[in-house]
Amino acid sequence: MAETPCDSARAPLAGVRVLDLTRLLPGPLATQHLADYGADVIKIEDTGAGDYARGMGAMGGDTSWFYQVVNRNKRSLRLDLKHPEGRAVFEKLVADADILVEGFRPGVMDKLGIGYAALARINPRLVFCSISGYGQTGPYAQRAGHDINYIGYAGVLDQIGAAGGAPALSNLQLGDLLGGTMTALFGILAALVDARASGKGRMVDVSMTDGVMAHAIFPLAEVLANGRVRPRGEDLLTGQVPCYGVYRTADGRYMAVGALEEKFWNMVCDALERPDLKPFHLASGEAGERARAEVAAIFARRSQAEWVALFDGVDCCVTPVLSLDESLENPQLQARGMVVEVDGVRQFGPPVKLSGMPEQVFRPAPAVAGADSDAVLGEAGLSVADIARLREAGVI
Repeated sequence: MAETPCDSARAPLAGVRVLDLTRLLPGPLATQHLADYGADVIKIEDTGAGDYARGMGAMGGDTSWFYQVVNRNKRSLRLDLKHPEGRAVFEKLVADADILVEGFRPGVMDKLGIGYAALARINPRLVFCSISGYGQTGPYAQRAGHDINYIGYAGVLDQIGAAGGAPALSNLQLGDLLGGTMTALFGILAALVDARASGKGRMVDVSMTDGVMAHAIFPLAEVLANGRVRPRGEDLLTGQVPCYGVYRTADGRYMAVGALEEKFWNMVCDALERPDLKPFHLASGEAGERARAEVAAIFARRSQAEWVALFDGVDCCVTPVLSLDESLENPQLQARGMVVEVDGVRQFGPPVKLSGMPEQVFRPAPAVAGADSDAVLGEAGLSVADIARLREAGVI
């Protein structure tokens, strides 16, 4: 097996082999997280278009910025799974794999003859994860969708935005990333722990809609308490109260005020030299509107930099709203290793810090599809002549 990005003696997922059939964002990012913690991830792309992310905002050649930041630390194999010999090669890889992740519509893997039931006969301990918009079952299982559709069905999109306005869109894809990437990760790892103990893998069915809905905790609490959610922009965390919200500064920037606890709100009022606002901490209705307007008027008198200078010395949950390019330079995020450079490309570092991890050396995403085909197939027992014949036939 090729070296993984971390010291194999210390990386928690060293020795775990992952077959990654996913494209675009939710699956590739999930398998990149696995690779960052030591797993040997083999990214398998078809012999046609491959992963569409390669052509989205191209850097040149067969890659893009998008592709690079969700596919590091992986090896690449091109393989035609519709060809009988391609499936035979794939089955050889499955025999030695721990995890398989795919993101096709439900039923596609079965049509190819490589669904969970078929592969479990080859490798009973295989953890087989399918990521889809609506899951493998239910009346919407075969429907197309994107993040906006998943969070719309989950009741989350309805809650995002200002009072009286339309639902707001975010380019942090809650359905794709929370519902897809992160839900898949904990499902995969839970099944892997069990497979190591029992010798039997599992099918991990991840619906991005289910995954994001399962975390809509505050709206659910409102439904349980009152029979319905509060209107968009009118609950505790979206504008109902003065102590929690965003306020525009004199230079058109914003400050985030998160002083939910009374002690923090009191400190905010003292810093603003408006102790008379302390009683309106959690005020709603007309009183809350008046207090929010007063606070807004105060913040509008100074620039963001001036407010940062003031509140950096007051520990009361008031911080600047940064643009991402500013976040990349932020000293806290830099100190946490959240910005790394991989082959000249700035990327996000692994978000979970584990004790005993050595300094990580990141490999760039494969610049060319199939860059590691010979090595991967050689490890699977194919000879040089076999590999040459498959390449000539267009199977790899």
